[in-house]
Amino acid sequence: MRITVLTDNIGCGDLQGEWGLSLYIEYEGRRFLLDTGASDAFISNAGKLGIDLSEVDCVVLSHAHYDHTLGLTAFFGINRKAPVYLSPNAGENCWSGPGLPKRYIGMPKGVTASYSERFIRPEGVTEICHDVYLVPHSTEGLSRLGHRNHLYIRKGLRYVPDDFSHEQTLVFRTSKGLVLMNSCSHSGPDVIANEVSKVFPNGTIAAYVGGLHLFRLSDSEVEAVSESMASCGIDRIYTGHCTGQTAFDILRQRFGDRIELFHCGMQIEI
Repeated sequence: MRITVLTDNIGCGDLQGEWGLSLYIEYEGRRFLLDTGASDAFISNAGKLGIDLSEVDCVVLSHAHYDHTLGLTAFFGINRKAPVYLSPNAGENCWSGPGLPKRYIGMPKGVTASYSERFIRPEGVTEICHDVYLVPHSTEGLSRLGHRNHLYIRKGLRYVPDDFSHEQTLVFRTSKGLVLMNSCSHSGPDVIANEVSKVFPNGTIAAYVGGLHLFRLSDSEVEAVSESMASCGIDRIYTGHCTGQTAFDILRQRFGDRIELFHCGMQIEI
């Protein structure tokens, strides 16, 4: 398996960075795209890296926030074949802010209607191709995290705390173990690792790939997450985007060289 970071917060050379994430994955002859970042920068960066996104076979959107979906319309302009897997609970209804007015942080308005034939909405744990799965959340009470982080879903005229039911984890079952990819891990990477372990009780976690959404947590809270992740038996961690440099430094103290920080153009071999 080879994973290429198309866009992340940290640019590199002439590769443009942004607050967003897009990963290009090559696995057993198939080409996957996880998220489309916050603009068309992932397309430009891919071209500079010699990657032809018109040949992508499958797209997975990890969740419905703008920094992972705003490049979607541009992608549809260059790729006419790849199905896009989006949670059935995902909509154009994500907002943020501690008070009013709140800020829209969702998908491009109208994209799901304009390209409805491209979307697949999987129900429950779904094998999208051989040994490649989508795993939705199964943990209750996640809306408390939405409330704490001022993340909301708009329902009519009401804003309710986001329970991240629109978030899904991409899982590859490889010969080296499970590879988990979750671009923001809003519910907590330890929660996600435990959810996946329940689906694959005999699997070991070879790698956790994605943002960990720790940038707003205190040092002690990050240390608790780090300890919990270690207890999940995760062998390697590749992270960036919403993890935060301070949180990464704390995680590095526990995981040492088994954790690496994303940058645009980075290639990961598993």
